[in-house]
Amino acid sequence: MTTPAGQLFECLDALQGTPLVTGGELSARLGVHPRTVRRYIAALQDLGIPVAAERGVGGGYRLQPGYRLPPLMLDGDEATVVVLGLLSARRQGIDTERPAGERALAKIRRVLPERLRRQVEALEATATVAATRPARTGDTTGAADPPAAALLELADATGRGRRVTCRYTRHDGERSVRELSPFGLVAHAGRWYLPAFDHGRGELRTFRVDRLRDVAITSPGVAAPPGFDAAAHVQQSLARVPWRWTVEVTLAAPFALAAARVPQTLATLTPDGPDRTHMRLHVEELDWAARVLAGLDCNLTVHGPPELRPALHALAARLTRAAEAC
Repeated sequence: MTTPAGQLFECLDALQGTPLVTGGELSARLGVHPRTVRRYIAALQDLGIPVAAERGVGGGYRLQPGYRLPPLMLDGDEATVVVLGLLSARRQGIDTERPAGERALAKIRRVLPERLRRQVEALEATATVAATRPARTGDTTGAADPPAAALLELADATGRGRRVTCRYTRHDGERSVRELSPFGLVAHAGRWYLPAFDHGRGELRTFRVDRLRDVAITSPGVAAPPGFDAAAHVQQSLARVPWRWTVEVTLAAPFALAAARVPQTLATLTPDGPDRTHMRLHVEELDWAARVLAGLDCNLTVHGPPELRPALHALAARLTRAAEAC
């Protein structure tokens, strides 16, 4: 902020963020003369903000102990959107040498009401923005925005190691009441996923958060397996979704090279000797699978299904015509 009003707020933020700040530190931070700093302090005092000046060696300015700015008037939805946006920017490297996102999060934390602040901090600690995957043509299981209240409750439960009860609607419309121990929250390809231990089924499962309702924290939960990676688990779960077709392919590439080219959410890879990798790909449309295979940039052998052959021939014909037209 470069306006006098903006610098006044910056001065107040500096005082809010540390027990004691010297006039020289404020001068350097605001880029103004020390006399201007003294005018800003006087202006804050005139506004009724209790800023005390301590003279002498080790002196400076401080806010009266216990003083806090009025709570930031953000509701749960608004605070969740802001925090998730900042976390996404951090994940995508949209930051600077002086991380603006970290500073913004710190400011938001300081002025949120206590309960919402705790939930937002839990969301920061537990939410992961995973790498995106290629969109699967034919994926018609549309997503609604998950309720912010559900995200905050699930993050709080994850951070405190608690169970939750909720209502869950499956992709086929079947509804049930679940008791879960959440292990994290993962944003992936525009959707939120919850890896959690399902106490009713006795196993680790992955849930779409937009299909959860009436989330309530209850008793202590079970701990996640040692070294559990929430994002990796969600990506592997998505790769095993039973789409209409299962494509089986052997890639003429070592497993490490194949894994670098094929996202975990796209297919399941298995080493098949030192220089080959077996790939199982679940898809809704075979034309899309043909385009994926063509983009892998390695020799391959397709084992099935037979219905994939026409799609491969059609793609090869289009590419040949394009090459001849060059």
